[in-house]
Amino acid sequence: MILYETTVIDVGPEVKKFAEKGMLVTFAEKALITLKDYSYYIERSKINGEIGTARKLLIDGSEYTVIEIGSMVKDNLETLGHVTISFKEEGDCLPGSICVEKAEVPALRKGSRIQILSE
Repeated sequence: MILYETTVIDVGPEVKKFAEKGMLVTFAEKALITLKDYSYYIERSKINGEIGTARKLLIDGSEYTVIEIGSMVKDNLETLGHVTISFKEEGDCLPGSICVEKAEVPALRKGSRIQILSE
C-alpha cells in the first residue's frame, strides 16, 4: 500500500553537501534560509494510513528498506512536506527522519518520484 507519494519540483544547488553526509532533505515550501540551498522541494501530499507502518522507500523506482521512522515524520510531512532521509544506518534515527538501509544517496532531479510503502 502506498502511504505517501510526491514529486520533486525543484532542487537546491547544494544538495550534494547533505548527500556527502548520507542524507537528503525535502520541503514542500521554500525552507529556512539556512536550508534552502541544501533541500529538494516537493509537491505537498497527504499521508494515506499510518506512516509508522512503512517498510519500503522507493525513489525513482529504486527500493530501500526502512529501518526506523522518527516520531515527528508524520507531523513534519503533513505540515511542511519536510523529512530527512538518512542512508547511513548508524546511530539514532532523529525524530524528523526516515532511516533506511545503508546505501548511496540517490541524485534526485525535477520530476523524481518518492514513495513510502507499507509491505
